[in-house]
Parts: sequence; C-alpha cells; structure tokens
Amino acid sequence: MTPEQKTFNFASLLLCACMFASGACGIILEYIQASLASMILGNAFEQWAMVIGLMMFWMGFGSLIQARISKPYLIYTFIGIEITLALAGGFSPTLTYLSYGYTGHYSLVLYLFVSLIGIMIGLEIPVIIRINNDYSSELSTNLGNILSADYIGSLIGSLIYVFVLLRYTPIQEAAFLTAGMNFFLALVTFVYFTRTKLIPKSILLSLLMGFTLFAIIYGYLNNRDWQVKIEQPLYDDPIVYSQTSQYQHIVITRYKPFDETRLFLNGNLQLCSIDEVRYHEPLVHPVMALAKVKKRVLILGGGDGCALREVLKYKEVKEVMLVDLDPTMTALAASNPLLTRINQNAFKDARISILSGKGVIPGPDRQIYMDTAENPGHDDESPDDKSFSTSHLADVKVMNIDADKFLGEIAGYWDVIIVDMPDPSTPELAKLYSKQFYKKIKQHLSQNGLMVVQSTSPYLAKESFLCIGRTIEAAGFTTLPFHENVPSFGDWGWYLAWHPAIKKTKIMDRITTLKFSIDTKFLTPELFRSELVFGKGQLTTKKKEINTILYPVLLTIYNHESWLLE
Repeated sequence: MTPEQKTFNFASLLLCACMFASGACGIILEYIQASLASMILGNAFEQWAMVIGLMMFWMGFGSLIQARISKPYLIYTFIGIEITLALAGGFSPTLTYLSYGYTGHYSLVLYLFVSLIGIMIGLEIPVIIRINNDYSSELSTNLGNILSADYIGSLIGSLIYVFVLLRYTPIQEAAFLTAGMNFFLALVTFVYFTRTKLIPKSILLSLLMGFTLFAIIYGYLNNRDWQVKIEQPLYDDPIVYSQTSQYQHIVITRYKPFDETRLFLNGNLQLCSIDEVRYHEPLVHPVMALAKVKKRVLILGGGDGCALREVLKYKEVKEVMLVDLDPTMTALAASNPLLTRINQNAFKDARISILSGKGVIPGPDRQIYMDTAENPGHDDESPDDKSFSTSHLADVKVMNIDADKFLGEIAGYWDVIIVDMPDPSTPELAKLYSKQFYKKIKQHLSQNGLMVVQSTSPYLAKESFLCIGRTIEAAGFTTLPFHENVPSFGDWGWYLAWHPAIKKTKIMDRITTLKFSIDTKFLTPELFRSELVFGKGQLTTKKKEINTILYPVLLTIYNHESWLLE
C-alpha cells in the first residue's frame, strides 16, 4: 500500500469517526433544544414534536444547499459546520433563557437556534460523503460505513443524554460539553488535513478555532453563575438556590424584609413560607381527622416535607411512607436551612431509599416498614423498652421512585393516602392524575381508609379541577370536593375520596361533628365545613371526559383551557 493510499484510508476512517461523533452530538443537540422548549414554553408533547419536526425540516434544507458548495471548499465547510454547531449549540440554552427573562420574543429566539442547528446537522452528512468520495474509489461500500456510523452515533448519543447528561448536568452545561465534542471534530479535521497538506494553512481559520475554543471553555466554566443571573429577572425575590436535577429545575428565593421563602419547580411556585399552612393544613388535617384509623399513612409527592410535617403531629400515626420521584428534592428538603425551618425537620429521622432503577421489589423478602423498636432514635424511652410511648414519633421512610411504579409493585394497605403532586402540566405528571393511577391507589387503600388529592384551582383551572374529580370517581371512588383561598395561588381545591362501601352520609355526619385533635395555625372545623361550599355553577360543566394514560385529556385541558383569567 502506497503512502498516498494510507493517507486516503486514514482520511476515510477519520471521516467515519467524525460521522459517528456528529451523529451523537446531533441527536444530543436536538434533545437539548426540545428539553429547553418544554421547560420554557411548557407542554412537553407539543414542544418535542414541534422542535424535532422543525429541526428535521431544516435538516432537509441543509442537505439541499450543500450542492452549491464547490469541491475545493468542502473541508473548510465541514470545519465551519462543526464550529457553528459548537457555538450555536453551546450558547443556545443560555441565550434563549436570557431572551426569556428580558424580552417577549423568546420563542422566536428558541426556534431560530433550532433552525440554525437543523441546517448545520443537515449539511454534515452530505458534506462528509462528498469529502469521502475524494478519498475512496469505492463510494458505495464506504457510504454504508458512513451511514452506519451516523446511526450508531445517534443511539450512543441518546443513551448519553438520557443516562448521563440529563441526570448529572444542568442543561447549559450539557450543551457546552456537546459543543466541546463538535469543536474537537473541527480541530482534528483541521490539524489532519493541514498537516497532510490536503488543504492550505489559514491564519483566519486558526484564529477562528482559537476564539471558538476560548468561548466554549469560558462558557463551560461560567455557565452555572450565568444561570442564576439570567434566572433572576424571572423571579420577584432574590434567588438563593438554583439547581437542575435529573427530573426538574429547583429554585428557592427569599425576601428578607418579610422573611419569605418560596420554592419553585420548573418555574412554577410550589410553596410560600408565609401562607403554605393555608394549603397544607386543608390537605392533611380534614382527611386525618375524618379517618377512624390512621396508623399507616402514605404520602405520594410532597417532597418539600410540609405534608409530612403535618402528618407527624398525630400520635396515632405509627408508620409513614413518603414517595417522591426526585432524590435531589427530598435531600434538599432534609438539609437546606430555609426548607428545614419550614418543614420543621420532618425528614430528620427518615430512612431514605433511592429506588429509581429496578423499583420496589414486592414479596416477603423486602421489609418496607421497620419496627420502631429497631430504631430507638424514634422513641423517647430507653432502647431496651420495646413498647410504644405516648411521645412516640412515627416510623418515617422515604422512597425516591415513580409513584405509579411504586403502587404497581408494592404490597400492603394504608389507612390514609395523601396525593400531593404538582399540577398536571406535563405528560409525566398527567399520568399521575389518570384513572389507572387512581385504580392502583384504590388497591392500597384500606376498606375504611380515606384519600385526599391536590386538584389545582377550581376557579382559574375549573375544567381541570372537575376533570380530576370525574377521573377519581371513574376509578371507583366516592368524592367530596373542597377549596380554600391560598394568597400565593388563589382559590385552590382538593378532593376527599373513599371506597363506595362507606356511605357519603356517614362522612357528612363525621364532618358535622368534626374536631381536630392537634393544634393548627389556620384551619378550624368550622372553616373546613365552609370549604365544602362552592359558588353557583362552579361544579357544573358540559364536559364528560376523564383522564387516562392513553387519552391524557387533562394535559390539554390544563395547558390550553386553564389560567385564562390571569
């Protein structure tokens, strides 16, 4: 084999490697843009479809315009493509989020980046194929190798995004890491083809490479600081904590003059320290007071620990299981001084099990609940005393796992089930408001047990509120809606639910004589009875749909028909 042939073969191998890496980077950049659109514009179903569809369109456009690139400029074009992808892909989340905070045209900025990245990705494959044609006499064979490298790279890129970048890095950092790979492709191609004198050296291109390298490194090192500064205009109060977990973006703000702390998930307010009792006390105390037995309590959601705080006020409670998907959220609620002050260290003695992979293993080989005697730290008596005392604290266990998976795999019953999930604004959350989900809950609710479900605003999201109620009833429950004004949220609603074997008249009789056995800051029995009263027409609608997994009608109702009065 002549030196020239070796050069050509290595060039083909290099281009196949570039195709593999560009396939991986291209799919990651697509996912980053789709994730960014979902975070900013909401409704993940629509945004992922829009972004992928728009990007595919511009990829087609890019593959068409490559025909206008003359042969002497193909290698320069490839290097330019990778540099453009590095700069646009790396800085797109930061610049898009900046436009979201400061302008009303953030969607235009987002889709401009989607279009630009799509064009560049569309240019990559035909340009690489044309370059490869110059260094191979058997294009048909090498063409298969090149396309295979792209497809395999796309699969590897998908796995990296889902199992590495999405779990362990903020979206801006993931973008800069991907940009670094695009730049590396440009650098390797530039060095190889200039050293082999297949293209002449270019001072301008060298300067551009140096600038791109500096920009990517600078962006990567500063992206977390930028994130806080860029986010600040989106919030009224100073940000004191900001982190993106595998599942959501968590922000805590604090307004010192009022000693007011607010928790946001994906930009949506979850609690305000000043009035959160107006939410959590109606969520917890009516269902606890009406339940004749409340030894075992299941909390689905509630990662901030406030519902757990209220449940732990009851001496009758022996075991509490809190199931929240995000380990970052529960760890934060257990350690952040602002949150621990609000939830009164509810997680202090909890045993936390991160079970996000294989899930819950059912059967006798797994002890979900431990005897309190095995953990004397939960008992004020001596370690040798195996009996419960009047000052006994409930045995608390936290599991970080999807609530739907948990209910599908675990065995056992609970006396009280509290469903404290975020509003159904995404497909993942809408699933937790489905008929199938409530049916699973029913299988784990004791015959005399009671459930309460956070159900969004009956005023600002009336149709969503009523759809949730219809869905709970379709799962075989009897329901009782109630609502309360929470200043930070407005009029807010919940549903009490129980097995139909318990007559509704019995529940209403209990409400008539309702008393709380614990001290509350806001809620009284009289106030709760007033919460059962709705205004004229608030509970009437012509809609009949229920929310199911295969037909998540609630997602559309919530995102398109709610909050129109704001």
